Amino acid sequence: MGSQVKRWLLGRPLKSKELGEQKLRKTKALAILSSDALSSVAYGPEQILLVLVTVGATAFWYSIPIGIGVLVLLTALILSYRQIIHAYPHGGGAYIVSKENLGIFSGLIAGGSLLVDYILTVAVSVSAGTDAITSAFPSLHEHKVVIAVVFVILITILNLRGVTESASILAYPVYLFVLALFILIGVGLYNIATGAVSPDLHASIGTPVAGISLFLLLRAFASGSSALTGVEAISNAIPNFKEPAPHNAAKTLMSMGVLLALLFSGIVFLAYYYGISPHAQVTVVSQIAETTFGRHFMYFFIQATTALILILAANTGYSAFPLLAVNLAKDKFIPRMFTVRGDRLGYSNGIIMLGVLSIVLIVAFGGQTEQLIPLYAVGVFIPFTLSQTGMILKWIRQKPKGWFPRLLINATGALISFTVTMMFFLTKFAQVWAVLVFLPLILLFFYRIRKHYEAVGDQLRLATCEPVPPIKGNVVIVPVSGITHVVEHSLNYAQSLAADQIIAVYVPFEREEEVRFSEKWKKWRPDIRLVSLHSPYRSIIQPLSRFIDAVQHKAGESGYQVTVIIPQFIPKKGWHNILHNQTSLMIRTYLLHRKDVIVTTVPYHLKK
Repeated sequence: MGSQVKRWLLGRPLKSKELGEQKLRKTKALAILSSDALSSVAYGPEQILLVLVTVGATAFWYSIPIGIGVLVLLTALILSYRQIIHAYPHGGGAYIVSKENLGIFSGLIAGGSLLVDYILTVAVSVSAGTDAITSAFPSLHEHKVVIAVVFVILITILNLRGVTESASILAYPVYLFVLALFILIGVGLYNIATGAVSPDLHASIGTPVAGISLFLLLRAFASGSSALTGVEAISNAIPNFKEPAPHNAAKTLMSMGVLLALLFSGIVFLAYYYGISPHAQVTVVSQIAETTFGRHFMYFFIQATTALILILAANTGYSAFPLLAVNLAKDKFIPRMFTVRGDRLGYSNGIIMLGVLSIVLIVAFGGQTEQLIPLYAVGVFIPFTLSQTGMILKWIRQKPKGWFPRLLINATGALISFTVTMMFFLTKFAQVWAVLVFLPLILLFFYRIRKHYEAVGDQLRLATCEPVPPIKGNVVIVPVSGITHVVEHSLNYAQSLAADQIIAVYVPFEREEEVRFSEKWKKWRPDIRLVSLHSPYRSIIQPLSRFIDAVQHKAGESGYQVTVIIPQFIPKKGWHNILHNQTSLMIRTYLLHRKDVIVTTVPYHLKK
């Protein structure tokens, strides 16, 4: 049944040779890898206003120069990551760049930050999408956490079905969102040009504002820069592109940059001209749409597409997280299971882990997007800073043709990214302090895993100096619970091994039971020695363990191997297992952790 449900949810397994068919064209790649960056238009401008509103509505005109500053940073990042794509065509993004140019420690900081960032990408995107839904339907507001969790589960299943299938489905909502916002911006600008919008709704640019400071403006700039999260995703996901992958990735990155710049500029300008003020229950985009169209079809169309892209922007995390996990796993810093492709040729372990951790975050934060965005932004601007700094060192060391303009681009990106990172720590420390806790813990986690893999490799390597002791013979122990076909089958198997000694072990709870079983055994299999271990406390594992210890001590001195053969019958139907005691399973689980004891299960399959 489980297999059938899996096939229904995920589809048929794909052959390894079909991997090439799972590569993305530029149009589909733009949809699933840019959805995070494009969706941030729905909350990035709002973050600027949330800072400025602390001074007063008169300060909203500062959103225009702050928006221009964000566009300058966007330009530097797009040009910089375009260089990274061509310099590191196999993907890996900030992790690979930082590791190769700044060292392993810096690479792990970038990699750890990005892993957390992609988890936050899913949590923030889905939470923001749920906010858009509850803005249109306020009665759903109290159910936002449940709605968000359901969406995460659906997106996880969609990604487990494969890259191309998820891209085919997600492309339509993303392009509908872009179309809807272009219509909104176009109609809004037309209304402004024709005088349909009163110029008295906003303060003129340059109006003096009491209480404004450079620190507050930098804080607003840092908050608005959250609209740039997701820019690095394409450089991480180069292997997902059709050939020539770097060329197609670079073109997709530029297209994303142009779309993001136009949409961000339009929303910032309309919010300023309309005099929009941020509210807890209604998003800025919702207010702009309602002011432009009223609560009619276009308003709900914009809200629906906004909610869709905010939710589906999580797919950027699902595209980049597994690939980054593969690079870290290949370097032995996280479990190797992340390098394994699933039935649909995706890195399913990474996809499932991302979904689970995102749900944990959503529940822990109660789906409050505002609480997650600062943590989310810091998680991405740390890798921004490290990757740009790494590229600076790369150009200085290698000095290829035309290296100086590239260095200036990366230096600009590094400086602004570092400034934004510091502003988050200075102005929103109460919300981002967790970075200073979980990042060292993640680095410790990385190094402990690497140390484990190195220790395992040293012990398994044939060149090790530790000699493997020879085995002179075999002593077989067979725990038995009765005189049945299951036990008979296991004893026959034990005899086929030509063991030096076979010992059947019976653990009775009552003395009368011990006597009766011993008499039956002598009549049934007198050729095999039976040892009865009376257990007054009704434990099977403890007396059996003590007996194995005694036999192992004596056998080990003589160079003999102790093997425990566990009889187990297998019911015809899987659910029948719950009707039987799983004693054999408990014994096997316990003995697997015993040194120098070989454990073998002999199954006996029931016919009915």
